[in-house]
Amino acid sequence: MSLKEQIDQDIKSAMLAKKKEELTALRAIKSAILLAETEKGVGDKLKADAEIKLLTKAAKQRKESAELYQKEGRQDLADKESFELEVISRYLPKQLTEEELKEALQKIVAQAGAQGPQDMGKVMGLATKSLAGKADGKKISELVKVILAG
Repeated sequence: MSLKEQIDQDIKSAMLAKKKEELTALRAIKSAILLAETEKGVGDKLKADAEIKLLTKAAKQRKESAELYQKEGRQDLADKESFELEVISRYLPKQLTEEELKEALQKIVAQAGAQGPQDMGKVMGLATKSLAGKADGKKISELVKVILAG
């Protein structure tokens, strides 16, 4: 079952259960998918990696918005964004722990034959491709710097 079909099923379930907040979050995800599908050159359906990229972007936006609202003292809006983030997270692959991420990055560094910080670009290219959706890009970058420096 594709992501779009899964979300359609979940929208129906949320409607029947009368879960307004969940319904709003699911419709936002579906809207983003439909918008991406109508972009030029996409074809009929989004590929799985494009879906993950889309959901990751949406999750990152919700997280940043929630933090901003929290800083500004708008707990009501922060809670709404946090809930939407929680709904989006259901459809993302399981996030790697810091240890798992470090281990995966060390393998990528060895595979790329990186010698030091000057090889950061080469390692980041491989890492972001292979770890897409499984870890935050910022966290990947920080750990690659530490590994290459050490």
